[in-house]
Amino acid sequence: MGIVPLERALQLAADVDLDLVEVAPMARPPVCKLMDFGKFKYESALKAREARRNQQQTVIKEMKLRPKIDSHDYETKKGHVVRFLKAGDKVKVTIMFRGREQSRPELGFRLLRRLEEEIQELGYVEAAPKQDGRNMIMVIAPHRATKPARGGHKPREGEPDETGLDASAEPDAGTGSGE
Repeated sequence: MGIVPLERALQLAADVDLDLVEVAPMARPPVCKLMDFGKFKYESALKAREARRNQQQTVIKEMKLRPKIDSHDYETKKGHVVRFLKAGDKVKVTIMFRGREQSRPELGFRLLRRLEEEIQELGYVEAAPKQDGRNMIMVIAPHRATKPARGGHKPREGEPDETGLDASAEPDAGTGSGE
């Protein structure tokens, strides 16, 4: 419409039953637009809600270990780390030192390196091991950027699952109850 006096702009807005909305107040002269402001606010709220829905939540799980951990306990904790990484979560691995263990941080460092090597196909070290007082901390993140949906998708009959096998396929007949 070009440059229009304020009274004329307000009259034009009232004639077409719209609102006069200032879109660039710092411009000289200020830029205004004729629009249905209620509809505009509603649509922007919808866009914001959709953006929040598509936003990915980063979850950091924590696993605590000790330098003198038993091999079975280590395997159990490693299994938890593997499960967390497969779920798409980051894992903060903490080694807690007590007493004289604090003078041997290389034990904790070796343990973290061992864990890193054993889970390297599932994740990578995002934050290298570092000593933080009585604790040594390392953060591991999953390789893939997309996080699988919680609860998981169960393939329907005839639809292949992640392994590429048909979900309706019969399990191996030789591994039954022996009947």
